[in-house]
Amino acid sequence: MNSITFARPDYFYLLLILLPLIGWYILKQKKSSASLRISSVTPFKDASKTWKHYLRHALFIMQLGVLSLLIAALAKPQSSSSWRNQTIEGIDIVIALDISGSMLARDFQPNRLEAAKNVATEFIAGREYDRMGLVIFSAESFTQCPLTTDRAVLMNLFHDIESGMIEDGTAIGLGLANAVSRLKDSEAKSKVIILLTDGENNRGEIAPITAAEIAKTFGIRVYTIGIGTIGTAPFPVQTPFGIQMRDIEVKIDEKTLQAIATITDGKYFRATNNLKLAEIYKEIDRLEKSKIDSKELNSKTEEYKRYAFPALILALLALFLQLTYFRKLP
Repeated sequence: MNSITFARPDYFYLLLILLPLIGWYILKQKKSSASLRISSVTPFKDASKTWKHYLRHALFIMQLGVLSLLIAALAKPQSSSSWRNQTIEGIDIVIALDISGSMLARDFQPNRLEAAKNVATEFIAGREYDRMGLVIFSAESFTQCPLTTDRAVLMNLFHDIESGMIEDGTAIGLGLANAVSRLKDSEAKSKVIILLTDGENNRGEIAPITAAEIAKTFGIRVYTIGIGTIGTAPFPVQTPFGIQMRDIEVKIDEKTLQAIATITDGKYFRATNNLKLAEIYKEIDRLEKSKIDSKELNSKTEEYKRYAFPALILALLALFLQLTYFRKLP
């Protein structure tokens, strides 16, 4: 239920102004005297008192009420829902993406890298309560985005990825180890790495299996995806006559990727086209989710109208009574 709080409670000190006003009014009433003096009130002692006699102080009380309500409005009343605990489902996920030159092969539309980026951003958009991060690797590896719940920022960083950002090569072990470093201090009950590559490990100081053993130590599950058709794939090559397509052999170290998945209690997938890649991400999307306790507080709403409108109505009513029923004779 909403509760009212005041952002400027110091304004309530203005209520002290009412005390001298009340004192002034009482003193004024005591000093007031009739303009017609008579020797005795005996003839009037049995006369009945009208409603004006009982309500003679109503105008002053209404004026005090108007002033009090205006002071309350100045104190910036606000309503907000109280803090509430809620349990949401979520996991910590880091995507480790291969951006080596071979990811420009066009067995996917428009190419492997762009297909991987498009499907991954759709995956990110659907994970409302997860913290997610992005690691990219080629001959080296770096963190494109640490774990975050800001999906818009993460998706924008995904769109900025291009092949050639890092020296060419395929350092699978280094990319996996970098992703592990992003997750090792996570307190989530479920920690996942999605490792996507289209080649064989040929660079880096850390072997893929060693990185997998490290991931296992920290309780991180790795889902590996080998991306590329079976056999050969068209690849754009610069020639004296411009860019031409050449068929190159698809070499994916499936044995190593399967071993990484097995060691970390994950799963290996092979994506041979855009549709298959999308289906793989949908399957990963059905991962078990760990429970995360969080607190939620609704935004504050200004509630000055609750006091300003009654003050206006009361002021108009007081003015009306003063000009009509309590109007003094000239």
